[in-house]
Amino acid sequence: MKNFDYMTPTRLIFGKGVVSEKLLQVMKQFGQRVLITYGGGSIKRTAPGQSQSLYDEVKSILQEKELFELPGIQPNPKFNPSVLEGVRLCQEHEIDVILAVGGGSVLDCTKAIAGVAGTLKGKVYEQVEEAWDIVCGRKPTTAAVPIVDIITMAATGSEYDMGGVISRTETNDKLAYFSPLVFPAVSFIDPTYTFTLPVKQTLAGIADCINHIMESYFCAEHIDMNDAFMEGAIRSLVKNVKRVLDNPTDYDARAEIFYATTLGCNGIYCLGNSESGWPMHAMEHALSAYYDITHGEGLAIVTPRWMQHILSHTTGTLHEQVVERIEKFGRNVFGVTGCEASIQAIHDFYRQIGIPMTLNEVGIDESRLAEMAKHVADNEGLETAWVPLLEQDILDIYKACL
Repeated sequence: MKNFDYMTPTRLIFGKGVVSEKLLQVMKQFGQRVLITYGGGSIKRTAPGQSQSLYDEVKSILQEKELFELPGIQPNPKFNPSVLEGVRLCQEHEIDVILAVGGGSVLDCTKAIAGVAGTLKGKVYEQVEEAWDIVCGRKPTTAAVPIVDIITMAATGSEYDMGGVISRTETNDKLAYFSPLVFPAVSFIDPTYTFTLPVKQTLAGIADCINHIMESYFCAEHIDMNDAFMEGAIRSLVKNVKRVLDNPTDYDARAEIFYATTLGCNGIYCLGNSESGWPMHAMEHALSAYYDITHGEGLAIVTPRWMQHILSHTTGTLHEQVVERIEKFGRNVFGVTGCEASIQAIHDFYRQIGIPMTLNEVGIDESRLAEMAKHVADNEGLETAWVPLLEQDILDIYKACL
């Protein structure tokens, strides 16, 4: 078992009605000037059975605050314009706290805004590259604007971790941004906000979380407690997504999904394990950077092909580890025996719930696969992953996804 040093400073407030009950109390600990960040406007729609939208509820609760807004944050959030515009607003209005309202993309973008704005506080950056250097880690994050979030989609786990993923369209980069300074101070999680999510987003969120867990599960050194924790979480997701597809307002099913996804990316599932390198995420980041596809769908497509590749292209002790992991995963999650059955089980699960399982289905052909493989090999460091992947390996996996 590996040593670990673990802390999360984020307060989780979970359950029905928690925003109306506790948002004002929470926000009193911060200053007067609040930047509200959100996406395409879904928070402004009133759901069936509700008297007002989440946007209107938040504005009403915070009516005594000085409010500013950054709308239009996209899935696969963009450095330009969203991060840069958010930093500008923070500097111009001397923002005290940022309130992110929406899904994981909104919160990922908010973390980058908070880190860049905090680091550059009192200094108007003269070049875009100065802000990008902070996002991509060439320069350290030395301070951050405090963050509170109301998360409305069960998927990324950004509400309980210290990172996010930011895309820079002009360079086809999609990079992880990490700093312990951008842990949210408080995260509000009300599963009822997911009742009206489109099915596509619900399914993509499930795939995203399952893959977060699988990236941690497939590693060289692991302990039984973590295996049981991760296997149980995936079994819960597999069971409860089917309940939600039958009844989108099944609160208990939505709540279990949200609980699993909230823990999915902050390391708690794998304390004491060795690292894996997160190869499936690295390969998917190129897919959604180049083609702007839905992240969870890209992960679902890549996952079984990566599993098959590492099974077929390893030897000796490493191969024995791969076989043990894949067999145990299939046996304890899906109740199947053998590696091939395990790989087929995860593929069939995604297909059966309605996720596209080939690149062609999401609009990607073979024309840029080699370019993407080179980009991943040059930038993601997968040659040091648990199962090393070189450029040709990555290209072969992409081709298997077609």
